[in-house]
Amino acid sequence: MGASFTAFCAHFCCCCCSGDDDDDEPEEKSPLLSGNALLYFDLEAKKRRDQETNLWSEPGDPSHSERDDDRELYNLLQKRSKTQRGSQGYRRLSVDINAMREVRRGVRDRWKLILEDLGFVAEAEALLTVSTSTSFDRMHNAPEARALLSILHTETSIFDSKEPPPERYMFTLDRLIYLDAAQDFVAKARSMYPKRDDDDDDDDEEDATLRLPFLLRRAHQAFPRDEEEEELDSDALDGAQDSGSDINNDDEDDGGVERSLD
Repeated sequence: MGASFTAFCAHFCCCCCSGDDDDDEPEEKSPLLSGNALLYFDLEAKKRRDQETNLWSEPGDPSHSERDDDRELYNLLQKRSKTQRGSQGYRRLSVDINAMREVRRGVRDRWKLILEDLGFVAEAEALLTVSTSTSFDRMHNAPEARALLSILHTETSIFDSKEPPPERYMFTLDRLIYLDAAQDFVAKARSMYPKRDDDDDDDDEEDATLRLPFLLRRAHQAFPRDEEEEELDSDALDGAQDSGSDINNDDEDDGGVERSLD
């Protein structure tokens, strides 16, 4: 009877009532995730970091070729990946890449500032997050979101560009429509970033020129030059100044000779 009860417990009970020999043997555990699953999650993490770093205007385009700005940034990244790290060409490409990313981060910061001003302090990051798996087919109010995006582009300076607005922000607007806060966002954008009246081509070029030193300075901080190059540049400048002073001295000597002849 004891053997029958033990067999009954082993078959129906969650506790282990079988022999002592089974207790001594460690139970072999299967891995929670297979190699393919780990590879999948690793790829997804890389895609997420890529989106957060580059802020692609068209997140649903894996080739990054549908929009001119995405294609330009992607080509720079590809060119840098084939350039020797630490070389002068690599640093120049890094400056260009960082400048484009800085402009995109500036747009995202303006959106985040408005969201936080509307009370979405804890939700701002989630509302702005867009991944490669995000599909336009899953949007609930795509036509209205596109119309609001056009309004923000034409009636505010939140994008600060005449280029087509990044479509990644359609997803944010779609979420705000669902939360019944899209119109409040547009009104706040009009107030915080009004459209400039003198927003013509000349002013755009002047603003871009004024922003360029800031972008280059930020890029220079991110990718500092080697000390040897800085010393060479300093020596070159000193040499240019010395040669300039020699020329001035020669001119003064020539002038003195002419005056003595007169």
